[in-house]
Amino acid sequence: MRPIRPGDRGPAVTEIRTVLSALDLLGPATAPDADDFDAHTERAVRAFQQSRGLSVDGRVGAETWRALDAARWRLGARTLYHAVPEPLTGEDVRTLQERLLEMGYDVGRADAIYGVRTSRAVAQFQREVGLTPDGTCGPHTMNALRRLGRKVVGGRPQWLRESDAIRQSGPTLVGRTVVVDPGHGGTDPGVVVPAGPLRWTEADLVHDLASRLEGRLAASGVRVQLTRGPAQRACLPDVERAHLANSLGADVFISLHCDGHANPAAEGVATYHYGTDNGVTSATGERLAGLVQREIVARTGLRDCRTHAKAWDLLRLTRMPAVRVEIGYLTSPDDRARLVDPRFRDTLAEAVVAAVQRMYFPIERDVPTGSIDVSELRAVVAAGTVVD
Repeated sequence: MRPIRPGDRGPAVTEIRTVLSALDLLGPATAPDADDFDAHTERAVRAFQQSRGLSVDGRVGAETWRALDAARWRLGARTLYHAVPEPLTGEDVRTLQERLLEMGYDVGRADAIYGVRTSRAVAQFQREVGLTPDGTCGPHTMNALRRLGRKVVGGRPQWLRESDAIRQSGPTLVGRTVVVDPGHGGTDPGVVVPAGPLRWTEADLVHDLASRLEGRLAASGVRVQLTRGPAQRACLPDVERAHLANSLGADVFISLHCDGHANPAAEGVATYHYGTDNGVTSATGERLAGLVQREIVARTGLRDCRTHAKAWDLLRLTRMPAVRVEIGYLTSPDDRARLVDPRFRDTLAEAVVAAVQRMYFPIERDVPTGSIDVSELRAVVAAGTVVD
């Protein structure tokens, strides 16, 4: 869909303002039935995006529209159940999932989708409190949830669950599946910067980087899948990229992007993982994001723009540790000069491989940032192949 932006008018704007008014984000100076995307509406949209961990641009694109649509529902306003083939989605589902996570039930990620895992967690809760374990969250289940507090103390249960799964899987990369996602592509080139007779595009640069990363991961014994090729006709939506990674049973998902800004002084690398304003986060995704960020900064000298929690579809819908890396600003002359250098992209690829390897090391056996020699990982795999 074309983003709805300031200055637009029509029924869609009226619907947006109605939801924002219900969330108390539009002040009394605005009428909820107006169809004008004015300055008040833009501020309310930005506040909503900020609260939901979305990109704060004041426009209502497909992702913000889905989040607004989900925000119509409050927990307890409707009965929740596992619907097939189209599961129920909404803010009420996410609130329920976060509540169950706090109580120690395994719903996986709080993705706002009432799927099989959430239904099973509800049924387990119902069984333990003496209700019919039908996996449906109706009035009786809601009353039981309101009466009870946390079951797990002394740590986040989901963090403990994810960390234990990583520990039990062992330290080696051999046999793991990593999905590498070069952002944009097809009809969407991403950030585009003309530099004299040349024209640099984000889509081309991140695909080249993804190919270099694919080679180094494969040499370390990893099964690698790219989400797109170099000359794809259409841009794959983020939702489909996430579903592809899930269908492949990936162990890790890494999305590569470049950034851009009207101010050419903006520069640096930032890494994003799944997280919400309520403190719910993917523990392993957060750790991977920190490792990727530190390895890139240490090995390249790019400005450290840190790690951030976001609820983007790409991070929310993936079931494995997932990060999105903004590897520099194409609009920055300094960052661009490095990004267009193939040797620099080699260094970036090696930094990401080192971060993925470190994620599987037990914390007590972790190594200093920048100390892993990726060529040694390849030599170990080669030696193992010869022995076999």
